[in-house]
Amino acid sequence: MTDIDPLNHVNNGIFASYYDLGRLNYFQTLGSSFALSDIDLVLVHTEFDFMESVRFEDKIAVESKITHLGKKSVQMWQRIIDLTTMNVKSTCFSVLSGYDKVNNTSKEISAQFVELVKKFEKIE
Repeated sequence: MTDIDPLNHVNNGIFASYYDLGRLNYFQTLGSSFALSDIDLVLVHTEFDFMESVRFEDKIAVESKITHLGKKSVQMWQRIIDLTTMNVKSTCFSVLSGYDKVNNTSKEISAQFVELVKKFEKIE
């Protein structure tokens, strides 16, 4: 698979990488007290919708928001926008599950992560 097709469109498979980078950026914006190595979430579901093609020369950004905090999972909504036209190019819905790296099992999401998200997203 190549990143760009013969028509100069970004391959749809590359969007998964864009959304992964958007998620990592979201986690980094939660604050300096939260290190990426502290992330104990794994991606368990994702779905994409494509509205417009992205071309190699497009200036794009990924916007990310956690829309639901559960005990063991979070739901995230993301979109890729064209910074010139502000058109939505694609949307992504994801579910991330709390993950115990030592025991290879699901676990509750850390209270620290929940509080950082609530503060960042202004959730009561």
